[in-house]
Amino acid sequence: MDKIDKVTLGIMWDRLIAISNEVLSALVRTSFSTNVRESYDLSCMIFDAKARLVAQGTYSVPSFTGTAPATIRAMLQRFPPSTLQPGDVIATNDPWLGTGHLYDINVMRPVFLDDQLIGYTFSITHLPDIGGLGFSATAKQVYEEGLRLPICKLVSAGNLNDELLELIAVNVRVPNQTVGDIKANIACTEVGERLLIEFMREYEIADLTTISNAIIEISEEKMRAAILEIPDGSYKNEIKIEGFEGPSTLAIRIDVNGDTIHADCSGTSGVVPMAINVPFQYAKAFVAYAIKCLTTPNIPNNSGSVTPITFDAPKNCILNALSPHPTGGRHIVGHFVSSLVFQAFAHALPERVQADSGMLNLINFQGIRADGKGVSSIYFASGGYGALLGLDGAATLPSPSNMTGTPLEVWEEFTGIVVKEKSLITDSGGAGKYRGGLGQKIVLSNETGNNMIVSCLSGRTEFPARGIAGGMSGGLRKVEINGVTVHSKGRYVLSPGDELTLLEPGGGGFGEPSARAPERVREDILSGAISADAASNIYKMRN
Repeated sequence: MDKIDKVTLGIMWDRLIAISNEVLSALVRTSFSTNVRESYDLSCMIFDAKARLVAQGTYSVPSFTGTAPATIRAMLQRFPPSTLQPGDVIATNDPWLGTGHLYDINVMRPVFLDDQLIGYTFSITHLPDIGGLGFSATAKQVYEEGLRLPICKLVSAGNLNDELLELIAVNVRVPNQTVGDIKANIACTEVGERLLIEFMREYEIADLTTISNAIIEISEEKMRAAILEIPDGSYKNEIKIEGFEGPSTLAIRIDVNGDTIHADCSGTSGVVPMAINVPFQYAKAFVAYAIKCLTTPNIPNNSGSVTPITFDAPKNCILNALSPHPTGGRHIVGHFVSSLVFQAFAHALPERVQADSGMLNLINFQGIRADGKGVSSIYFASGGYGALLGLDGAATLPSPSNMTGTPLEVWEEFTGIVVKEKSLITDSGGAGKYRGGLGQKIVLSNETGNNMIVSCLSGRTEFPARGIAGGMSGGLRKVEINGVTVHSKGRYVLSPGDELTLLEPGGGGFGEPSARAPERVREDILSGAISADAASNIYKMRN
């Protein structure tokens, strides 16, 4: 196939995305952990023979989509395409080759059609455990964080590497879940291989080159056209976030030159002796994600979308940490990169940017249930979403990542940790013409009869979600054990009967609060989103 018309291309493009979605569904259905099965901490993708991203599962984590192209390039340096054979499966969890921390497994399978290598299927999931301290922000070096797998073969010509899986199993707290999730990654890439071959035989095509060229070229053209709409110039921003023994600074300068963008994070604070440092590829992924949100949000993700974007950051700044600095909680800092980009473009693209969000809160539980079974699971909570022009922020909606919450019934049965309360927090959303999303109060009780280790992995306890265009900041996050405030990046023992309370922050507002429509303010009072005092004192509402 040398040429392809637009209608046929559209059908084929949708089909490739549908295949990616089937891969994702297979992964979720065969997984063992709540991280994957319930919270969707994952991504699934299809690459062509040149290792270019062509399609991804619709429900995929933004950062994984951004890191996977670098991961597959590293995999093919270690195992060149000419050495691969049907039935091979390659994997790594190396933070600097993968997604930025040890807890994510990256799994790639080469796809062959009639003995010709035509592409790759790829999946990533957050494992329930990888040994060491466990998922935490308290490590001082990466060696404390768990088992680090170099690029290796999980499967060789269809033969499972049992010794490697046994090595992993004896190093983790929940071997059945961890090995089960790894096998789910292997299985879903096989589903992708089968569906991709069926697709190619149906359309009688020998390779993906013509299709992938067209998809990538169109996406790049759309991205370049969108960048051309942004006035040339340098756009700067700097924010403070919770660091270690004092705040850290994140700085960015974004240079728009014609149809290209270069982002540079010079001026960003250095690495810290705490596992919140961010490897380069993870920071780069969120720069690209934020720019794509502002330019071509409706174009499906592929390699063409990021070609016009380049990124740089000084070595061993907190956004380009080198080994052996710990990176377990890299999301705590890395998630701020999208806000850093949005606020940099606040004056250039005021109708598109979003106020800051309250962001995710991850609490990792490790211990033993009352029935003796092991627990190593993440409780995902979220603050409010930042407001946008014409749109209030949604309550308790994660941003910039998109994990889902585990249903309470599943969570309690799986862990023995009981959710005693979930409620929205009045006045937590930043005031504005468009109000920031509300945060929430969550009370968790340890009903296992055993001690539980809880690792807190969040920010927004000192620096709230900022409003934009005159909008106000949202409320702050607080983490308490039995009513006593604890560090949002600390590691603690929750004794039987102890309660962990999460007070989640609100999103920032958009526009001056006094400009909010009176009927909207009345609705907010009736719903409990804001108090009568806030209506009077902040929104200037008069009876």
